[in-house]
Amino acid sequence: MKRTDVVDRLLPKVVKASASVEQFAPSNIALCKYWGKRDRELNLPINASLSVSLDYLGSHTRLIPTEGQVDDVWLNGQQLQPGARFSQKVSEFIDLFRRDQNLYFKVETRNNIPTAAGLASSASGFAALTLALNDALALDLPPEHLSIMARMGSGSACRSLFTGFVEWRMGQRKDGLDSHGVQLEQQWPGFCIGLVEIDAGEKATDSRSGMQRTVETAHLYQSWPLQAAVDLGKLQQAIAERDFELLGQTAEQNALSMHATMIASWPPLLYWQPESVAAMQKVWQLRSQGLQVYFTMDAGPNLKLLFQRADRATLLQHFPNLETVEPFGC
Repeated sequence: MKRTDVVDRLLPKVVKASASVEQFAPSNIALCKYWGKRDRELNLPINASLSVSLDYLGSHTRLIPTEGQVDDVWLNGQQLQPGARFSQKVSEFIDLFRRDQNLYFKVETRNNIPTAAGLASSASGFAALTLALNDALALDLPPEHLSIMARMGSGSACRSLFTGFVEWRMGQRKDGLDSHGVQLEQQWPGFCIGLVEIDAGEKATDSRSGMQRTVETAHLYQSWPLQAAVDLGKLQQAIAERDFELLGQTAEQNALSMHATMIASWPPLLYWQPESVAAMQKVWQLRSQGLQVYFTMDAGPNLKLLFQRADRATLLQHFPNLETVEPFGC
């Protein structure tokens, strides 16, 4: 099934562009990772996943209708050439909404997190773009349809349309209409995420390519769907019971298991840098001394620490440049 087949079921055939609009979407950090697709065309996952939003960290996207015959794409204040990879991805995604109509936009996206560095900037970027297109074209789509559309731009974007804890249901249908994000009701005041920036540069292997390489070449990957299913259940229990130790242990093991499948692929895929390993060892040392802190990592070298507000001051002594986020506030 093609993306256009799904779009035919969700969007009107004729749309009109209104005045300029702007939307924000938060980045999200997966506690149970999405790694592997059952359908590459529709970005349908092999396993369900669960994330937590990064509150104010994410992407602001502004759409301005133009009279041109090509989209004018800007990223972090810089105009990109139409042939640039990012420009192409943005225009191809907008194509899903405009169909064959001559509707073009100036697209201004600003990320307040590093771009393409394993901090889910593509997730927040495509989520913000989806929300902006929904407004600009007066579509008034329900949340689950917005999530489905965002997913076709970047899989994890289906979770960045929501705040707090979000589950991405893998679904079973071939058309993917049952595969979208669902915001969990549970709140967890005092739950903190700390960003340990190892390298803000663009990674050499993007997540989409790395994911496909892992699925195709790593025999170890065969155990991943079962691991993810078990971990998802543990995380749901931990959130329901506010069991921080269970949540932290599960999220850290899930991240390391995902990276193990990458390392087992060929050619080996290792996003870690020496400083990444040093930060992991520091976390393990602090935990051995009684501090409740855990980490998770996406497809990049940067760590995300999981801890509670009471331990923030102590952690800052060991990670002075730590940027902290409280998704649920006080």
